[in-house]
Amino acid sequence: MKEVALILITVCGGLGLFLLGMKHLSEGLQATAGGSLRKFMAHATSHRLVGVGTGIVSTMIVQSSSIITVMLVGFVSTALLTLPQAFAVLVGANIGTTATVWIIAYAPDPQAIGFFCLATGGILYFFLRGERVHHLGLTAIGLGLVFLGLYFMSKGVAPIRENPDIAAVFARMSAEKMSGVFVIAFAAMLLTAIIQSSAATIAIAMAMATQGLITYEVAIAVLFGANVGTTATGWIAALGGGTADAKRTALAHTLSNLLGSLVLIWFFPLFVKMGQTLFPRWNVTQTTLVSGIPTQTFVHMMAPIAVTDTIFAICRGLIFLPIVKPFCRLIERLVPQPADEKPHLSALHIGVRLSPVIACDQALMEVDFMKQSNLELLDCARKVISGATANDEGPEKHIVHREDILDNVQREVTEFLGSIMSKRLSRDVAERAQRLLRLTDELESVSDECATVLKVVKRLRGQNEHMSEASVALLVDVHDRVAGFACEVTPLIRSPRPPIDVASLQAQSAALHDFIRECRRIQLGRVGPEDPGSSVRVLGELDIINAYERIRAYYLNMAETLAGGKR
Repeated sequence: MKEVALILITVCGGLGLFLLGMKHLSEGLQATAGGSLRKFMAHATSHRLVGVGTGIVSTMIVQSSSIITVMLVGFVSTALLTLPQAFAVLVGANIGTTATVWIIAYAPDPQAIGFFCLATGGILYFFLRGERVHHLGLTAIGLGLVFLGLYFMSKGVAPIRENPDIAAVFARMSAEKMSGVFVIAFAAMLLTAIIQSSAATIAIAMAMATQGLITYEVAIAVLFGANVGTTATGWIAALGGGTADAKRTALAHTLSNLLGSLVLIWFFPLFVKMGQTLFPRWNVTQTTLVSGIPTQTFVHMMAPIAVTDTIFAICRGLIFLPIVKPFCRLIERLVPQPADEKPHLSALHIGVRLSPVIACDQALMEVDFMKQSNLELLDCARKVISGATANDEGPEKHIVHREDILDNVQREVTEFLGSIMSKRLSRDVAERAQRLLRLTDELESVSDECATVLKVVKRLRGQNEHMSEASVALLVDVHDRVAGFACEVTPLIRSPRPPIDVASLQAQSAALHDFIRECRRIQLGRVGPEDPGSSVRVLGELDIINAYERIRAYYLNMAETLAGGKR
């Protein structure tokens, strides 16, 4: 019993190190790549073959198909990619993720490489300066933990051969019949879905195969299930209120991997033979001492497993690449698009936060909603000032309702980006998150001022104070000039950011400020003894002018924030 507990602790500890290493490795590589990876994926998809290449390169960069899947879910949700484009990238991601298996297969001494990477990463991360150097250090630390995890998993399963009871359990695993292949693949699929890493599942199988606990055929059967189980990450990002496009991307990934595996599993003997033919020395053994006992290991077993995994991924891609558009049309029918669907930030959860870049893209969707809503609110405020709402309460109700919504959106964006900024971010992503936070604050303040205009007009209306035609004309003029300035700034709030002539906008804002100050002087001059009630009315009108002065300042702040002048 003690021996079994030691085996479980060692294997589980090794698995923990492996998964932690994959996390740090992926985060370090993703932070090093920064926004360039996002731009590369968003623009390198003009053709399906280019999309496949994009998926291969991107996955090799971040060493995680799960990260790429989550990014693609976000790209499709934000309309940066169409479903067929995203699917082509997914095909490439399935091929690119096999690079991890190749790295594991050709590691000469996992323990030595692991400690070397940890030492190098520790020096870069703790003793040198520079953000990029720190990210490279984190990458090296992650790679070191991956190799140490592989070493401890291999060391943990080695004593199993000396325990007849446990060894008998693995001996029952057989891939001689197709029924056994399906059972093993299903078990591998469940394990991969739980640990969310096909590389970890395949690494466990490789460790067991080299120790002779499972046959080469069983290890190959694991590949079929692991490639289906890894699609669970996409569902984590898409479910829980995700958009239809997000669910379509996740379904396309799962269905293609599942159907591809079901088709290719019938050629299982051919895949087994391929790896053995390409690596004829696959079953050569080496005798080493484990706890003083001579133990044989299959030193060349990993290479044929790695090449079979790659060939399997390529074959699965070749099945679906010619039918990308029909397959995507089928997915769109299976997951229809609701007519009134609008992505909400509250639909995002921890799955999307695997990628801070995509989290910022999702937050930008809410910022876009806020900026368009503010233009609507300004239009409604004009109707309120001009008296057009005397017989139509629609604009007034819209201001009240939308202002409440924008309050909630600003709170959600702040909480969401706050959780993102607690992670390790590259400088450009961190600056982008801060910029979005500032924009949401300014945009929410604009909606508050529109509500202030409505409250002042209602107050004057309740006191039977009616604005003169001259006052209405002046206030409408103020509104139109401020709204025009807002219309110039609003298109700049997008990604990628266009060039901003901030000096020109500052000059326009200064001229508008002088105009509003002159309007204040004109309104104050309308207070006179011949109109005793005018002071109450003029004070209300001045409140409206002051609200527009603040709106002008908010839009100037946004322009300067986008230009990099404010934080």
